[in-house]
Amino acid sequence: MKSLIVYYSLEGNTEYAAKKIASEMGADILKIEPVKTYPNKGFRKFFWGGKSAVMAETPELKPYVFEADKYDRIIFGFPVWAGNVTPPIRTFVKENNLKGKQISAFACQSGSGAEKAFEKLKGVLGIEKLEAELVLIDPMNRPNEANEKKIRGFCARLE
Repeated sequence: MKSLIVYYSLEGNTEYAAKKIASEMGADILKIEPVKTYPNKGFRKFFWGGKSAVMAETPELKPYVFEADKYDRIIFGFPVWAGNVTPPIRTFVKENNLKGKQISAFACQSGSGAEKAFEKLKGVLGIEKLEAELVLIDPMNRPNEANEKKIRGFCARLE
């Protein structure tokens, strides 16, 4: 089964995890980025990111290439913002037909909210269940064996 990891990363944690998962599974990677970047420091980061996530915004993305027919499985990766999936992921889902694809997701967070974000993602996708879910606590900023073990387990469930 051919897999693609579609991810958005603000501070690098999600990118770090996406690369580890891709290496473990032999999956392709697609990094999506909004045309207008989000602030990544201080109060503005939490205010603008949180507002954008809560309001379910769908920002314009920088050009990307996605050939849906090449993949059986899509794995979404995103940081958790205010208990929500990040807006660039919403845009990607809105722009692409993912019907018939196996869908999994991983979320990076510093606190909590990933389970709620997975529920929102399922709603955006119009599906009942994700094939697999993975929650990581700051995998790049706070590397530890627990995160590495979770990544290996996630990948094993998708083999």
